[in-house]
Amino acid sequence: MSQKTPYELMGKEEGIRAFAAAFYDAMDELPEAEHVRKMHAQSLTDIKEKLFEYLNGWFGGPHLYQEKYGSICLTDPHKPYKISESARDEWLLCWDKALDTVGASDELRTMLKDPIFRMADFMVNDREDTKAS
Repeated sequence: MSQKTPYELMGKEEGIRAFAAAFYDAMDELPEAEHVRKMHAQSLTDIKEKLFEYLNGWFGGPHLYQEKYGSICLTDPHKPYKISESARDEWLLCWDKALDTVGASDELRTMLKDPIFRMADFMVNDREDTKAS
């Protein structure tokens, strides 16, 4: 395994921008992501840019999102939405589809698998398993 960061493995800013676009294109196109897509504005242009800026820093490159918006709190922008485990899984499906679209290496996929699941799972604020109790 190389010592490269996800930023380098993704192809730096150009690759991350392509990934962010592929992610939201997948959300727009996959019928299985319909629920999570409805949580977003009709136009995905602005959110594609924000995801690119966020991931650029998270992957190990320049912290564009933080420079533009200040501190990063992922839970605040997601509070207005009921995010269930199934919504998390729809989001992760889009993530995987975007990795496929940009031809991400196995090394990059392995590097990101656990951290991205933990991040997506942290956004869940409507646990389905607690409804039965």
